Amino acid sequence: MTELVDRFGRRFPYLRLSVIEACNFSCSYCLPNGYVAAPGAPAPLRVDEIERLLRAFSGVGLRKLRLTGGEPTLRRDLPEIIAAAAAIAGIQTLAMTTNGCLLRKRWASWRQAGLNALNVSVDALNRQRFAAITGHDRLHDILAGIDDALADGFPTLKLNAVLLRGLNDEQLPQWLDYLRERPLAVRFIELMRTGTNGEYFQRHHLRAQGLEEALSAQGWRLRERGPNAGPAREYAHPDYRGRIGIIAPYSKDFCAGCNRLRVTARGDLRLCLFGNLGIPLRPLLQADSDPDVLQAHLLSQLGLKAAGHGLHAGLTGLTPHLASIGG
Repeated sequence: MTELVDRFGRRFPYLRLSVIEACNFSCSYCLPNGYVAAPGAPAPLRVDEIERLLRAFSGVGLRKLRLTGGEPTLRRDLPEIIAAAAAIAGIQTLAMTTNGCLLRKRWASWRQAGLNALNVSVDALNRQRFAAITGHDRLHDILAGIDDALADGFPTLKLNAVLLRGLNDEQLPQWLDYLRERPLAVRFIELMRTGTNGEYFQRHHLRAQGLEEALSAQGWRLRERGPNAGPAREYAHPDYRGRIGIIAPYSKDFCAGCNRLRVTARGDLRLCLFGNLGIPLRPLLQADSDPDVLQAHLLSQLGLKAAGHGLHAGLTGLTPHLASIGG
């Protein structure tokens, strides 16, 4: 089988697919004024278009799919999308990232449809801090949904927290208490600069190095990375059932292990989260007869993928905010 391999020898078995641009939260680091639809914006990919896209990707090595947004749970046909993806041969991990707004009500239906991995954004364990960051006082309901899914044995459950200086950077003791008896991973993600958050980034960006030093001082040890591991450096401690991951996009050689591509809700291929190029795929998703053409197109476009992002130089590419492509 032909696989997606770029000129730097990196393989891409992982696709992040945005299924909707809209989001119902107003997180201060992403959409502080809430989501506003662009005038005349095309509708997101239909289920049949998503099926054709995934069949083409599966033929060139797709093994992990993550559904993102915006907020993917806002799509009423989400269970249909999950079921369609679960039926594609070769996809071993079917994941989704959500803000958790509908987690408690619907996680079981997503699991039944075929979802086997879930990431929930929880930027603070303090109710007031969570509301201040996200614009919604929903922490109790979201944490209850997480505990429900854990109690029922959901296969893989991770939490995401954007590390924010002055807003949640003192929360480590609460997180350690939370992780002591819960078998899940919390991943702290360095704030990334986007096209619209420059001033916010200057105020609240915090390098993850200090957090890693604090973890090491308390007996947490870096785990060995697997061959297809994502960007997180994961720490474990014998006294805790949970784990802590660090995603530090400004660290040295962060992009060397890149294994993912992205497709926007409108059907544009993005070779990098912060790239300057969007490659329209939607015209090739209109008939079942086009998978070979689409696969050839995907293979040809990988030659355009750069060795790394330009964040160190302040280059944020086409990404105005992370909700536009799902991070």
